[in-house]
Amino acid sequence: MKPFDYVINIILSGILIVGVYQFYFFTQRNPLAKVREFNFWIDEKIPFLPSWAWLYSFLYYPAILYVNWLVIDARHFSLMAFTYVILLLMQMIFFMLFPVRTPAHWREINTGRSLSERFLRFVQKFDGASNCFPSMHVSVAMLSALFAFSALGPFVFLFPLLIALSCAFTKQHYLMDLPAGAFLGWIAYQVYLFIV
Repeated sequence: MKPFDYVINIILSGILIVGVYQFYFFTQRNPLAKVREFNFWIDEKIPFLPSWAWLYSFLYYPAILYVNWLVIDARHFSLMAFTYVILLLMQMIFFMLFPVRTPAHWREINTGRSLSERFLRFVQKFDGASNCFPSMHVSVAMLSALFAFSALGPFVFLFPLLIALSCAFTKQHYLMDLPAGAFLGWIAYQVYLFIV
């Protein structure tokens, strides 16, 4: 592919990311079932470390966009983009039929004193306490890592691991959301392999 093709793909990917989040926000506002909260003791033992909010946001998007550099041709880009859409559809089914939110006291521990806490509060203005299960951050990170595996090797799995840790330490997710998200990303990748 020519350099200009990569530029076009990155622009299209940015538009897809922004567009996908409109569906994410729609499901937050329109669940079809009663929103649940879990009460697992282990989640309460995880410390609130707001500095992880930077990884939660600023590692996530560049790593997803990196996948564009692995694209071979237009068909490959279309199939990869379609796989992310498939993943979104699977996430939406969970978010609408099995909505889960984090407890209110998790957000109340954020005092907004440090720069990291203020940044996390900014993120939380857009990202409500629901749409927890399974973690969309982890599912997208896992799918992206699986796409990048052939080029970068096992090192790529640090990406979903770091994202999962950031989800836990920012109190944006329960522990059970994280492996569920990784599994959903893996399922989406199996759909991609089946199509290819």
